Amino acid sequence: MTIVYAERLHGWRFVLFNFALSLGHMIVLFGVGSYIALLPHVAGDLGGVRPSFGTWGQTYFIIALALAFPVARWLSGRFEDYRLFVAAFVLYAFASFLCAVSQTIGLFVSARILLGFSGGITLFIGQSLLLKEYPDHQKMLGLGIWGLVTLMPFTISFPIGGIIADELGWRYLFYLNIPLALAIAGITGSLLAGRGFEHRHTPFDIIGFVLLALILASIQTILNLGNDFDWLDSPVVLGALIVLIVASLCFFIWEFDEGHPVFDIRVFAHRNFTIGVICITAGFFSIQGLLSVFIVQLQVLLGYSSSLAGTVYLPLIVLAVPVAVVMHKLSRHFDARLLACLNLLGFSVTFYWLGLFDDPGSFEQVFWPMLLLGIFLGSFLTSLTKLTLHGLSGDQQMRAAEEAGFLRVISGAFGISLQGVILFRRSPFHQLHLADQFGGRRFVSINLLHDISSQLEASGLNKGLINGKLLSLIKQQATLLALNDAFLLSSYLFLGLAGLIWLAYPTYQPVHPKLADIRAEEIVEEQS
Repeated sequence: MTIVYAERLHGWRFVLFNFALSLGHMIVLFGVGSYIALLPHVAGDLGGVRPSFGTWGQTYFIIALALAFPVARWLSGRFEDYRLFVAAFVLYAFASFLCAVSQTIGLFVSARILLGFSGGITLFIGQSLLLKEYPDHQKMLGLGIWGLVTLMPFTISFPIGGIIADELGWRYLFYLNIPLALAIAGITGSLLAGRGFEHRHTPFDIIGFVLLALILASIQTILNLGNDFDWLDSPVVLGALIVLIVASLCFFIWEFDEGHPVFDIRVFAHRNFTIGVICITAGFFSIQGLLSVFIVQLQVLLGYSSSLAGTVYLPLIVLAVPVAVVMHKLSRHFDARLLACLNLLGFSVTFYWLGLFDDPGSFEQVFWPMLLLGIFLGSFLTSLTKLTLHGLSGDQQMRAAEEAGFLRVISGAFGISLQGVILFRRSPFHQLHLADQFGGRRFVSINLLHDISSQLEASGLNKGLINGKLLSLIKQQATLLALNDAFLLSSYLFLGLAGLIWLAYPTYQPVHPKLADIRAEEIVEEQS
């Protein structure tokens, strides 16, 4: 016989429980942001591989984290939320140990995948565990706390990760995870021990899950290996493309007829959901990708230390947190389309400003745009989430929110790889252009590079040293121009998204009658 305990935690137990869950949420998200600051150290220590190889540990981590969501939903009905949460954090500690002791890129990436999967389970379960302990009239407070913690990957995780890498070594990021993860598991398990639960035997779409995993793994493999292995000339990339095509066709056919799909495609019949998801995923694709590529290039290209590169992102937290609180209140009184449009336009302006960065030694050129970016980062998800879920209700709304979050996480992994592709493609273009300008090939009568070299040689400097230094300078400036291109392209993307948002239904009116009819039919089908 199953007994359900409804009694909530009170007093110091509630405070300790709240702290443990928030700390657990922060640790997992900290692993998303701080690893980027460590990436050059990790790549150099694991056999001296390219920094692009080091990104595999981040992108596959994010893919595994997202794939854990549907698995966590199914397992929580069989083993109860808190037991699953405790087990996931024990597994997280074990995976952190494997990451810390890894000596090869293969073992490290495998450990990061395990780390992402266990972390994804804790993220999915943690919010529901937290909200169960809040009274109904305080649940918005709980959501607010959870939302503020979610901003961590884009704020203090970068500088803290950089400091750990410079002062202790990158492996200590994972060593520190072990006692913290075990402590969270112990606190949560002891506070909730003995609670009964109601079994939910929800069918799990194993075939749909396998197909979805193949699709995401194939896309990420193509993006990760394409630049370094010449795309379709690589048999691995070509094989991944074939798997992607076959798995995608099978997935869409299977999911349309599945009664309990792992990913409900039918929710895209709602206009607001489709438009909102496009804006969330495309926006997060640019934000995650640009911030990740930028902090790596600050170290690899411009010679910043990991801690100094991390401090570039500190201005984000100054305005992100208060704006997130204010936006929750404003979204109740204004049309979400208006708030979302202003937010997207703000991102467009800020990324355009960052796209003008041309002085590697000027911290001010980065500080002020980053300070402004914090405003729009703090208000990004609130209005778009309200717009996305408008017209949905009940279980359909919960499922839509889950799938929107799933796609947002996935887009971050794709963004890291694709922004790297843009950088890889545009850098040689600018390098050749600069060489043409200074080398006398575009204007035969003007050969500035030769003139400078001659003057330096006359001063007694070695010709080889001069050419090497000038070549390094041209490469640095070419990569900086490629970074500018990436920011400018994202600026134009956000400008287009700001226009797209007005095709959605206003949130102060009910959905279109025809759309309401579709929703009613879907609910009837689910109940039958």
